Amino acid sequence: MNRNSRAVPVGPLLMGGDNPVIIQTMWDKPLTRDLAEEREALEKMAAMGCGLVRFAAPSRDGAEQLGRLAEQTSMPLVADIHFDYRIALKCMDYPLAKIRINPGNIGESWKTEEVIRKAADRGVALRVGANEGSLPRELRGAQNRAAAMVEAAAEQLNILEKLNFRNAVVSLKSSDVEICRQANRIFAGQYDYPLHLGVTEAGPLIPSLVKSTLALGDLLREGIGDTIRISISDSPFREIMAARELLANLGMGSRPHVNIVSCPKCGRTTFDTHKFTEEIESYLYSINKNLTVAVMGCVVNGPGEAQHADLGITGMGDKIALFHKGEIIGRAPLCEAKEAFLKELEKLL
Repeated sequence: MNRNSRAVPVGPLLMGGDNPVIIQTMWDKPLTRDLAEEREALEKMAAMGCGLVRFAAPSRDGAEQLGRLAEQTSMPLVADIHFDYRIALKCMDYPLAKIRINPGNIGESWKTEEVIRKAADRGVALRVGANEGSLPRELRGAQNRAAAMVEAAAEQLNILEKLNFRNAVVSLKSSDVEICRQANRIFAGQYDYPLHLGVTEAGPLIPSLVKSTLALGDLLREGIGDTIRISISDSPFREIMAARELLANLGMGSRPHVNIVSCPKCGRTTFDTHKFTEEIESYLYSINKNLTVAVMGCVVNGPGEAQHADLGITGMGDKIALFHKGEIIGRAPLCEAKEAFLKELEKLL
């Protein structure tokens, strides 16, 4: 399937159509009073390739605080609303790009209609969430869980379409990889709304990466999916890195990419590759250039096995060696490894 979804404006972005897949994540803590931490983090997220960030808005006071943040950043923000439609209405008094609602817990249809009318008036996109865990009561326990998710989304879309509202994005998420794939395939065959892909409650780093790669990778290869969040019980920055890697390895990345090659530790290691990679990886993801960087532990793996790297670093006894395309270009004491590596990296940028 090569699905051609419609393009929906989400703040300054266009989601769907032939536009690149948008990476998004979700802020993982309550908002601070002065919002300085959030502003700094959003700048870093944008530099790493994130295009959209969602924030929980559990109260009207929280909606006001989120609205103030939206006024102070160029990153398009999404308000995540559950249960109280009045919070969604409050959020739209501010320059938020999108409101996320769930059909199973927002309440009576007239409440949703009020949200739709204000969204249309303010030019705000809506994300209709039909997660398996929050289906309407009458659809819970359905034998065909994927079809039930599509039915829940269809019911909500009917409300939007009756009011001629079309600027909607749909998500059909499950913690089950196969149910997630089935639901999105069914929906994609029936509707042209942009799809937000994700495996919900996917777990910590390793389980999440496995589940998300299986589910999202297959769907994206089939032309299904316009924005993705890789949900990890970890930092939002890890989610962005994982999404960047998935899209890059599918040949769908919308910006240049630093390919990080690194070896696991073994008894030959004289250089802590794990610690070093962790220290530099967020910076590497902010670089807007196609490069291969290698972080190797010993002279066996580097520069030999990583001779293709534009820049590599490897342990060499009580020193490190820096190499380019297999040729050693410098050495430094272990305590100066990061400084020496970044100095050579800057020459490539």
